[in-house]
Amino acid sequence: MTLPRISVCIATYKRADRLALLLQDLLNQTLLPVQVVVVDNDAGLSAQATVDQFNAQQPTRTATFELVYGTQLERNISLTRNLTVAMATGDWLAFIDDDERAPPNWLQQLHDSACANGADGVLGPVIPELPAQAPDWIRKGDFYSFPRLPSGAVVPLNQLRFGNVLLRGGPTRAEPGPFDPAFQLSTGEDADMLLRLIAKGAKVIWCDEACVTEPVEPARMSFEWLRQRAYSGGQEFARKALTGCYGHMGRLARAKFAAVACAKLGMALVMALLTLPFGRHHTAHWLIRAQANLGKLSAFSGVRYQEYSRV
Repeated sequence: MTLPRISVCIATYKRADRLALLLQDLLNQTLLPVQVVVVDNDAGLSAQATVDQFNAQQPTRTATFELVYGTQLERNISLTRNLTVAMATGDWLAFIDDDERAPPNWLQQLHDSACANGADGVLGPVIPELPAQAPDWIRKGDFYSFPRLPSGAVVPLNQLRFGNVLLRGGPTRAEPGPFDPAFQLSTGEDADMLLRLIAKGAKVIWCDEACVTEPVEPARMSFEWLRQRAYSGGQEFARKALTGCYGHMGRLARAKFAAVACAKLGMALVMALLTLPFGRHHTAHWLIRAQANLGKLSAFSGVRYQEYSRV
């Protein structure tokens, strides 16, 4: 049987140590990729030494892959991801973040799931890993987890995200970009591209076994970081809803959307006050919900929040 030709695409920014660990994980895959593409979005080229060192050790390895390096000096996640796609030669494209870890069966499970379900794309879970010094309220709050689905289920349009994805190369390359540079340093370029693929008939499913892990950095273990992420996520959800990505939305539906967001914002603020005696994690949960709804309302202003500008 002919082995699948998979290119792993990695956009990286100032995470050389984490990138080195990820490259080792990819080397240990039971289904080895034919190629790994690393595109550095750091003007200081912080990932170059890691790539050079990995390639220098290639002759001593019995099993390996082609590792190629590119640079995208303008800070723009879409342009960076677009270059990884342009440099990739595989029939399938796997996307993983530069701070994630992949167990040995990761690629095999993604590809097996795609074949078994006749899918054009497969998404898997990203499991957050808190460090030992994580505050108690962070541990109790479970703020970094995302919803999971049964394996084989078609992913709902409002749950599309990157970080652990396998896509058929042909349809992905056929999309303009394929990631839209207009997103600049805001979130949502990944779901936007997947929504366009699905609109053209692509089947995108979930594989719950194909997990990767993501260590939660100390800088992200703060209410301020969680607040801003919730605001950004709420705004991006609303932007997609208001532009019809989840179905047509007329004037009346837009007014109802705003009214519901206002009501949820008010309710969340009340619940934050009521839960003050029961632990910081409860209060933080409701304040984060309030920020998400504030983000939804901000979408009506037309000003896009630049999430990646704070990296």
